[in-house]
Amino acid sequence: MSANKIKEREKISCPVEYAVSVLSGKWKLRILHALTKESPKRFKELEREISGITATMLTTQLRELERDGMIEREVFATVPPTVEYRLTEFGKTTAPMMNEIKNWGLLLKARMTGSDHIK
Repeated sequence: MSANKIKEREKISCPVEYAVSVLSGKWKLRILHALTKESPKRFKELEREISGITATMLTTQLRELERDGMIEREVFATVPPTVEYRLTEFGKTTAPMMNEIKNWGLLLKARMTGSDHIK
């Protein structure tokens, strides 16, 4: 994230807008959801689980989440290097929200498809 965007974020007074500024984008919620289901995960596991994301984009999003204190990474001295990502204690506070988003998504999908079956 650029220095300008960080300064813009510092000016935000609305807590919802501030949270959205940290979690916005196509991939961050999906990354957090994957790590909420099972943590730690290796880079390749995340890449396989999050369909459509490129390795470059995954790296960028992981770095931003790490910078914002949501996840942490551990690098193992192997060849090639093995990297695992896990939620931080603060990142774990997103678990109830992620569960509610999942439930709402199931309801929305059922409503839009006319299905009464919710998993």
